Amino acid sequence: MKQLRPAVLAGIFAIAAVLSWAGARLWNAYGTLPGVPVAAPIVLGAIAVVLLATALSLRSRLKAQRERVPGAKGVEPLMAARAVVFGQASALVAALVAGAYGGVGVFLLTTAMDVPARRDQTWYAGFSVLAGAAVIAAALFLEHVLKLPDDEDPGKATATAT
Repeated sequence: MKQLRPAVLAGIFAIAAVLSWAGARLWNAYGTLPGVPVAAPIVLGAIAVVLLATALSLRSRLKAQRERVPGAKGVEPLMAARAVVFGQASALVAALVAGAYGGVGVFLLTTAMDVPARRDQTWYAGFSVLAGAAVIAAALFLEHVLKLPDDEDPGKATATAT
C-alpha cells in the first residue's frame, strides 16, 4: 500500500474548491443556492477525533510491544491494515469535502455578506474546511504511526545469491 502524499490531497482540495465555487456561482444565477449544513463540521470533527484516538491507541500499544512490557497487547496486522485504509479513505474524502465547502465558502464570502443567513453559511463552510484539515492531519498521523520500518537501508549494499 502506498503512502498518501500531501500534494495529492492538496490537488484534490484545489480542484474540488474551484469546481464547487463555479457550481455555486452557476446555481445561484439560476436559483437559490442550497445551504451548508450545520452538521458538516461536526461530523468531520468527529471523524478526526476517531482517527486521532485510533492513532494514539495504536502508538501506545506498539510502544509497549517494542519495549516488551509484560502483558502488552500487540497489534494485529489485519487491524493495522484496516486502520490505515480507514485513514487514507477518510483523508481523501475529507480533502474532497473540505474543497467543496471551501469553494462554496469563498463564493458566499464574495457575495451578499449582509444577509445573516449567508454569513452563517460562510462560517459553517469555514469550520468545515478546518475540520476537514483536522481529518487529513489525523489520518496522516495514523499512517505515520503504522508505517513499517524499511527492510533495507538505502546506504547499504545488498548481497546477491549466485
